[in-house]
Amino acid sequence: MTRRRWMADEVDGDSAALVGDHALHLMRVLRAEIGQEFDIATGISVRRGTITSISGKRVEFALGEAQPIAPAPDLTLALAIFKFDRMEWAIEKCTELGITRIVPIIARRTDSHLAAAAMKRRERWQRLALQASEQSRRAAPPEIAAPAKLKELASGTGSRIVLAESENNTRLRDALQSCPSDLTLAIGPEGGWTNDELQWFRESGWTAASLGDTILRAETAAIVATTLALDALQ
Repeated sequence: MTRRRWMADEVDGDSAALVGDHALHLMRVLRAEIGQEFDIATGISVRRGTITSISGKRVEFALGEAQPIAPAPDLTLALAIFKFDRMEWAIEKCTELGITRIVPIIARRTDSHLAAAAMKRRERWQRLALQASEQSRRAAPPEIAAPAKLKELASGTGSRIVLAESENNTRLRDALQSCPSDLTLAIGPEGGWTNDELQWFRESGWTAASLGDTILRAETAAIVATTLALDALQ
């Protein structure tokens, strides 16, 4: 039987702990008991964990043998901020697929109210990513970066591809054929990137690509692009 996996909040040598609401979920919903075994992700490994203590809002584990972790592509999603319910769905699903990090981008067409609230929303996005990582048995949750303006987006060292509805010559699948395992994908907001934003991408060395003739919602584009990229980079 496959053991449930948890991301440790604290790690100290051969001991780990879940704390706060994270621990309460294990205690109340799954009725944790001393002696139960789970997989515990420490950030650098996944180890067998045996519950040794349950008290207050804290569950402690003794860590045993480590499990091998297969190397994964380094895939960053620069995701323009859009309606929070749909964006959260995209974050959850892209986390399950295996995204490495998500950088929320304040684009020209990002609603001003969403842009103003994005920083406060980051903690919720991190929590959603943590839960999705445990559900999908990842070794570590993706990094959810602080919201940034487009021109603050770090250049990085790998390939960079921006999805653009106006791109008629290059499909994402073709652009991915020559990419290394370090890739950043940029997904625009509702309404797409503006012309000056696309100009900035071109001048900054990004490759423009499209997902085809059909216009997809931002959350759908993010999931499809992530799926194609991870498949190509494996």
